[in-house]
Amino acid sequence: MFRHIVSAAFLVASCALPTLAQGRGGQPPQTPAPAAGDSTPRVETAGPAEEKISQTSHTVRLDGRDIKYTATAGTLPIRLDNGQVAARMFFVAYTKDGEDVKTRPVSFLYNGGPGAATIWLHMGSFAPKHVQMADEGFQPAPPYRLVDNENSLLDVTDMVFVDAIDTGYSRVVSGVNNAQFHGARGDLRAFGEFINTYLKTYSRFPSPKYLIGESYGTIRSAGLAQELQNRHGIELNGITLVSSLLTYQTLSPAPQNDVAYASHLETYTATAWYHKKLPADLAGDLKKAVDASREFAFGEYLTALAKGNRATAAERKGVAQKLARLTGLSVDFVERANLRIDPGRFRKELLRDKRLVVGRLDSRFTAIEKDAAGENDEFDLSNSALQGPYTALFQDYVKNDLKWESDLHYPSSGDVRPWSWDEFSNRYMDMTEPLRSAMSHNPFLKIFVAIGYYDMATVMGGAEYNFAHLGYDKTFTDRVSFGYYEAGHMIYIRPSAHKALKNDIAKFIQGTRGQGATKTTSQP
Repeated sequence: MFRHIVSAAFLVASCALPTLAQGRGGQPPQTPAPAAGDSTPRVETAGPAEEKISQTSHTVRLDGRDIKYTATAGTLPIRLDNGQVAARMFFVAYTKDGEDVKTRPVSFLYNGGPGAATIWLHMGSFAPKHVQMADEGFQPAPPYRLVDNENSLLDVTDMVFVDAIDTGYSRVVSGVNNAQFHGARGDLRAFGEFINTYLKTYSRFPSPKYLIGESYGTIRSAGLAQELQNRHGIELNGITLVSSLLTYQTLSPAPQNDVAYASHLETYTATAWYHKKLPADLAGDLKKAVDASREFAFGEYLTALAKGNRATAAERKGVAQKLARLTGLSVDFVERANLRIDPGRFRKELLRDKRLVVGRLDSRFTAIEKDAAGENDEFDLSNSALQGPYTALFQDYVKNDLKWESDLHYPSSGDVRPWSWDEFSNRYMDMTEPLRSAMSHNPFLKIFVAIGYYDMATVMGGAEYNFAHLGYDKTFTDRVSFGYYEAGHMIYIRPSAHKALKNDIAKFIQGTRGQGATKTTSQP
């Protein structure tokens, strides 16, 4: 059976880790209180209506040519070891008509959280249709529009968008304890079962296979590569990590974790550059500014932080001045913060003189909050700006375009707390070793890491640090390539970045779909 391991140590660890959920301002979902005298959690379960499959025919125009495709919406059963159906996971698959499935790539896409439905990737990234945002990806005015997606990946790969259990329309069946899926191990097991079942049901085992995960979905992808190998004998051609991290260490500043402060610095610099808070010699070229920040962050800055109280007053002063120069903050603020700038405090401080706070998921966004003197965000506009249009249009699209209906409600951020980190965490969730192991077993597996300069949820310095500690050998590092985009966490909402991201992933898939393919490389 699925095993759900919950210990006091793991629960403490999960409380210490930041959530990456999209759709609720980054806050953990809340569980409705049970009625008086009722100690059993209320769980919405999948019923007979969720067992159906709907197939519809469509056409999309990409690069001047019409592509006919089939959309398949429905659920697949997730079985326990004894064969019992424990849950049904909702998916929408887009398959190009007239292709040989033995050679046609298939990609599995999902968001993260943990607890985020895949509505964000589905309605924003590479499906044949997407939500039309305002200029540069900012919040549109209602009513909202769903339009053809000129940056769909359908020309190079079939796509399967799938919701984690207790998000979207994915649910356990009646009588099954859903807690077993609320953890790193149970989540990997469920996704592994889903992918294996999909490949079997639709005869896709011979196809080149890819994972495209975003946010916590990148942690899932790292573990899922090993899960698919060990439990199902399934090998992947490639993994795309959109807004990536492999360990929470780089996101969790603490008295004994100075790495996280250094990891955030490049993103602070990019954000300050965007909001015109850098000195003149760094204001002209974003890449130049970030390069300078990277060199300082993992050189002089991290060394000074490691010294702690052993650093001299002169050393502290010199570092404070350079840190202020690269962040747009005052030397006085940096010194009072002990050279350690918490990301939440940075978002409040950078534009405090204008009574503005910058976004967490996308630091291009700014909002006016009720308190311009505090240190905590009231909300994240870069998150809430997508909530309304994505949620409304997705539910209408599934019902009226894909012809699939359910009485279930569609939580874009599901109730999966408490989340068990199982054996993957002591203090910090870490999937570096499972990914290394998967790459070691499969020497053809390649990784593409997509990074948004303005992403303060999964910061670029953290991703770079993660992959600098993967395997310690060229056999691993030579199979990892990076793409950098002037966008935030959801890279695809900004049109220019969306086009570049689509082109980079398309090249990555085309270069890895068979033996002898060329390697994709790009530089920051």
